[in-house]
Amino acid sequence: MHYVIGGQGDDLMVLLPGWPRTWWQFRKLMPKLAERFRVVAVDIRGMGDSDKPGCGYDKKNMARDIYELVRSLGYSKAHICGEDIGGMVAYSYAVNHPEATDKLALWETIHPNEGFYGIPMLPQPAQDGLQWWLAFNMVKDLPEAVLTGRFRTVQDWIIEHYSGSPESYTEEDRAIYAAAYNTSDAIRAGNAWYQEWHQDMVDDKEYPETPITVPTLFLAGKSAPLIFPMIEKKAADIRTVELAGAGHFLSDERPDDLLAVLEDFFV
Repeated sequence: MHYVIGGQGDDLMVLLPGWPRTWWQFRKLMPKLAERFRVVAVDIRGMGDSDKPGCGYDKKNMARDIYELVRSLGYSKAHICGEDIGGMVAYSYAVNHPEATDKLALWETIHPNEGFYGIPMLPQPAQDGLQWWLAFNMVKDLPEAVLTGRFRTVQDWIIEHYSGSPESYTEEDRAIYAAAYNTSDAIRAGNAWYQEWHQDMVDDKEYPETPITVPTLFLAGKSAPLIFPMIEKKAADIRTVELAGAGHFLSDERPDDLLAVLEDFFV
C-alpha cells in the first residue's frame, strides 16, 4: 500500500481520497495538519501507486486495510478522514473498528445503502448534476476499452462540471490525476469500488441503526441539503458544516476553509 507520511504530533491522522483522485488531493492540507499530527495520506486499495488486486474492494475489507496500516505504523487509534469513496472506507473503519478510531471526519460522501438504487439514470429537462459514472463504472470491461489512455477527458469533465472552482486545479494537478487512472488496470480497480456497492449495501443492513459511536464531523458543499439528513441519523455525536458554494472536491477547491473546520474539530 502506497502512502505519504509526515508530521510531528503524537496523534495519527489518516486521510483517504476518492474517485477519481489520489493522495495528491490532500497536498494543500498536509503541511498545516502536520504541525499538530502525524499525518498519512493513503492511496487506498486499487488507487495510484498501491496494489490493484482482482478482489477485496468492498468497503469493510478496504477499512481492514487501513486498520492494518494504522497498526503497522505503531498506533492503536487514529483520527480518520475521507472524501468520496475514501469517505465510505472511513465510515466503515469507524463502524467496524470503533476501538481504533479517535474521531471521524467525512465530506461529500455517505456509505452505500439501498437508497442508492433510487439514484436516477435519466435527468429531468435542464437538470444539472447527473452522476452518469455511477452506472458506467459498474459495467465490467467496457470502461477499460473506452478510456485506457484517454482518462484525461474524464478528469477534465469532472473538474469542469463538479468543481465549484475549476481554476483551483493547475495543469500539473490535472495531469497527475489523469495519469493515475489512465491504464486498464487502474480503471478496473477504481471501478471495482463501485462494483462492490451491492456487498456494501448488504453490510450496511447489518450495521446498527446508529452505527457510528465516535465523535463525527461531516462537511458538504452544494450537496448539503440532500446529504445532511442522510448522515445525521448515522452518528450519535455529529457536527455538520456546509461550505456554501463549494463543489464536490473540498480538499482541492476549498483547502483553507476545510482546514479551519478540521483543526477546530480535531484539536
